[in-house]
Amino acid sequence: MARLFMTPREVDLISDITKEVIKDVVGQKIYYYRVREDLSNVHEVYEEAMHKVFDPPVEIDARVDWQSSTISTGRYGSEQVANITVFLHERDLIDNNLDPDSGDYFSYGDTFFEIMNATVESQVYGQVEHNVGLLLEAKQARIGLIDKLPIGPTDAVYTDPGAIQEVFVQQRGFEENKLGPTGDVRSLQEKGVLDAPISGPAEIAPAGGNGSEDEIGMIDSAFYGDS
Repeated sequence: MARLFMTPREVDLISDITKEVIKDVVGQKIYYYRVREDLSNVHEVYEEAMHKVFDPPVEIDARVDWQSSTISTGRYGSEQVANITVFLHERDLIDNNLDPDSGDYFSYGDTFFEIMNATVESQVYGQVEHNVGLLLEAKQARIGLIDKLPIGPTDAVYTDPGAIQEVFVQQRGFEENKLGPTGDVRSLQEKGVLDAPISGPAEIAPAGGNGSEDEIGMIDSAFYGDS
């Protein structure tokens, strides 16, 4: 589309709407582990490190496409490897100074994945300087490549705290919500085109799920107006 009709304000609007869907509606997230090549002992020939050093995990809001696992049979039996595709919002990565790349790792649920490909999903109406997001194609990491405890939510079969996410709080461009700093920036609010939402971030939580009912200010399904 011609730049005459697709101005920076429209680009900001598209970015904010996409962020709203991912951060305030979908609620999926991954935990990203960047490999520190400068601290890892990388082999000179194979360019691989047996023992990798990682930065602390970073929570990133995402849109996740869980795919069927690949099953292969070899000399020692069958092996099942999970595959996943993750969409990350371009502006969100820039706002939080993140640059996921091939060879890095992330966890989703109780599974760790290695990023095989990191490609730009699309451009905003053909404007080369504005990308919609980053598409990560990843497969389940081999045992021993990353030895970290998964961060919840993980799976309903577990009984440890955090295995099931009971509290979900929107971000809506606020620097903080009840769960802490968000790192969320909405371009139209930042530039003064729109005011911050008067109602604040809505949330879903069971009574006493993250404190007392008075502290949360809601009960089951209160997001939908129940009381």
